[in-house]
Amino acid sequence: MARPITLFTGQWADLPFEEVARLAGEWGYDGLEIACWGDHLDVWRAAEDDAYVKSRLDILEKNGLKVWTISNHLKGQAVCDDPIDERHRGILPDRIWGDGDPEGVRQRAAEEMKVTARAAARLGVNTVVGFTGSAIWKYVAMFPPASDDMIAAGYRDFADRWNPILDVYDEVGVRFAHEVHPSEIAYDYWTTVQTLEAIGHREAFGLNWDPSHMVWQDLDPVAFLWDFRDRIYHVDCKDTKKQLGNGRNGRLSSHLPWADPRRGWDFVSTGHGDVPWEQSFRMLNAIGYDGPISVEWEDAGMDRLRGAPEALEFVRSRVFDAPTAAFDAAFSSTD
Repeated sequence: MARPITLFTGQWADLPFEEVARLAGEWGYDGLEIACWGDHLDVWRAAEDDAYVKSRLDILEKNGLKVWTISNHLKGQAVCDDPIDERHRGILPDRIWGDGDPEGVRQRAAEEMKVTARAAARLGVNTVVGFTGSAIWKYVAMFPPASDDMIAAGYRDFADRWNPILDVYDEVGVRFAHEVHPSEIAYDYWTTVQTLEAIGHREAFGLNWDPSHMVWQDLDPVAFLWDFRDRIYHVDCKDTKKQLGNGRNGRLSSHLPWADPRRGWDFVSTGHGDVPWEQSFRMLNAIGYDGPISVEWEDAGMDRLRGAPEALEFVRSRVFDAPTAAFDAAFSSTD
């Protein structure tokens, strides 16, 4: 059976959940990767209120959709981040921000990530996608120099904050899939290795594979799948187009807004960028990934009402099941 193709609702949280479900159902998506912001999913209510859980599932069923994954990137970001500042105030609800005291924000965000696991279990979902935040992303330029001890302290901070969260995930039978992404504790290949080592490779913590963040860093997203094949817990399909090579556009993109032609790269609708999708889908078959393929639609230069159904058509035309028998099996003979 073909893997389900879902739509991540994070970029649609300005619309009511019922409207997003209606659109996705009409376009032919199999389900939603539900974001835990906007009115799409309140994890506190989902963790405690049977009627609320039923209301979410009823909306999905009405539109011919299912849910395999929920995502809580915004609260996860605040668990480890340092500094906590006005950027976080813009993405966090009042219950997490509180009085803005940084450590209080981190602690409240950690509690919400625990509740997110309980909400997922009550929805019948076994994977939560999200961010971790990072106390050491601020050192990424390496000047003024950051010592080895400073970097090691950042990984210890991550482990100290996330191990108690992951204990709850183990308790309720849910896995956390960290999206490897700049500004997180794991943002490229080697930081992913260090992150997994920091928490002792515990099974509750895996990876959300989103190649759009790898392409502009010149990482091989296909090799990443192979090397971390036992940790690929979820897949997001988002694309990136590089605009380097003219001697002006830089890889760090100069604080320019999305879709500015002076950027060195930009997120684009799936199929319009530089991600090697066919090789990626073949590798997903090779490593035995059988979970959902989720379209995370981001493209500042395209209307989303065109882009989301087009992305679905692109992915569906290229995701194919692995063969049930070797192609050369017909050559053998018992005669």
